[in-house]
Amino acid sequence: MSQQTTIADKVVLILAGMVHREPDTLEPGTRLFDDLGLDSTSALELLMKIEDETGIEFDQDTLEQHHFETVSSLVGYALDQLDG
Repeated sequence: MSQQTTIADKVVLILAGMVHREPDTLEPGTRLFDDLGLDSTSALELLMKIEDETGIEFDQDTLEQHHFETVSSLVGYALDQLDG
């Protein structure tokens, strides 16, 4: 399993835990705010948990609203930060 796959799985697991859902119910297109009910406070909490559990440091200067649109966009942003 690649590091990217592991990070993607961890992000989904962390998100699933926050919204009290099974990880396999979160599709790539699941919308974080509209479908899962996240708000700005829970989105920040989610980022902190991802940082703590993966060691990825998010760059607040590059973080934008569209990174929180879907499960896929959040995973993609986390992987971009990993590579950056």
